[in-house]
Amino acid sequence: MNTPLVSLENVSKHYKDLIALSAIHLHLAQGEVLGLFGHNGAGKTTLMKLILGIISPDIGNVSVMGTKPDDKSAWHMRTKMGYLPENVMFYEQLTGLEVITYFARLKGQSKTHARALLEQVGIAHAMGRPVKTYSKGMRQRLGLAQAFIGEPKLLLLDEPTVGLDPSATAEFYRSVDQLKTQGTSVVLCSHVLPGVEQHIDRAMIISGGKTLALGTIKELRAQSNLPIKIKPQGLNGSLQGDPLLQPYLDEADNLFVPEQEKLKILRHLLADDSLCDLTVESANLEQVYQCFLAQAEKMTTESKSKNKQKSHKVGG
Repeated sequence: MNTPLVSLENVSKHYKDLIALSAIHLHLAQGEVLGLFGHNGAGKTTLMKLILGIISPDIGNVSVMGTKPDDKSAWHMRTKMGYLPENVMFYEQLTGLEVITYFARLKGQSKTHARALLEQVGIAHAMGRPVKTYSKGMRQRLGLAQAFIGEPKLLLLDEPTVGLDPSATAEFYRSVDQLKTQGTSVVLCSHVLPGVEQHIDRAMIISGGKTLALGTIKELRAQSNLPIKIKPQGLNGSLQGDPLLQPYLDEADNLFVPEQEKLKILRHLLADDSLCDLTVESANLEQVYQCFLAQAEKMTTESKSKNKQKSHKVGG
């Protein structure tokens, strides 16, 4: 087995009474794109800071490119990393070119490289203007250019598409796909789930500092046990009277079928000569994400209820 580019083993991080992360295990391979998902305060940014070496774990071990990222000797490793924080801030008086040239030189890259990056993210036309004149979307593109400096081996992106229009978002994901083919590993943290699914290899869902799920979209669909949606056309209301289909049918003649029943139902539908078309949709990333969050919330509520009952018994 190849050594992972990033490894977190039983990692926990506390801030006084707050448990930011608890018993996190994660191995990120070279050229792998991981989607990191969770609500605000779930621990996503803390996890990124641990990988960057900005903070140190209270428990467990973090390794990046074979080095502890918080070690003084890790400076050489950081030159091979790119990071886009959630809130991008730059020197307002500098031009876009001056900003990227400054950061590029910190990584041993040239002004020519800086120009090429500004071209890549679509703001070469504004490279001579002060950053204070940039819109939110332009600042985000400038942040992406900064993160892409030097074709990093590891890229950490915290809400990278915030402020980007659909065209710029598509361009961004094309850049991620290209970096992946070059062997770059990416941790992509986002609240905007539509459009992410086809660009990630695995998803990690965290809540309250704990891992709720980690795996491919296919694996998470199986774990969540969400049904397949089948929409037949041309059957002209005959679905309502079909005893086999009745348990899965909604008012709009959509069928919501368990994965294990999918082939049986499809064969049944295809045997009907009046069928003219059908669509089959698996649960998308948004639905899978919401399912795991709902399961976690249910477990938390049940746990609180049990603890309350115990306290009443002790008090009584």
